Amino acid sequence: MSKFGELIETNVPVLLDFYTEWDDACKEMHAVLRDVAAALGDKAKVIKIDVEKNSELAEALRVKGLPTLMIYKNGEMKWRQSGEQDANTLIGLVKEFV
Repeated sequence: MSKFGELIETNVPVLLDFYTEWDDACKEMHAVLRDVAAALGDKAKVIKIDVEKNSELAEALRVKGLPTLMIYKNGEMKWRQSGEQDANTLIGLVKEFV
C-alpha cells in the first residue's frame, strides 16, 4: 500500500487502469491507454495495475467491474469509472487536472 501512496502523491495526474489479463474489455483498453500515454507525454502518468497481482489494493479501493479507471492528483481521487473509455475522452479528462 505504501508504494501506492508514492504513485499517487504527485503533482501530475495519474491515470490508473485496474485490469486482468483474461478480460476482453481490459485487453481492448491496452491500445487505448498506449494512445493516451503517448498523447499526454510527461504531463501525466498512465499506470496499469493487475487486480490479480494486487488484490489487496483492488479490494481496498472497492474495484468491482473491470476495467476500472481512476485519476489521482496530489494523492486525491479526482475521477473514477468502470468500463471501457475511448482515448479522446480519457485525454480530455486527464488534461482537466494537468
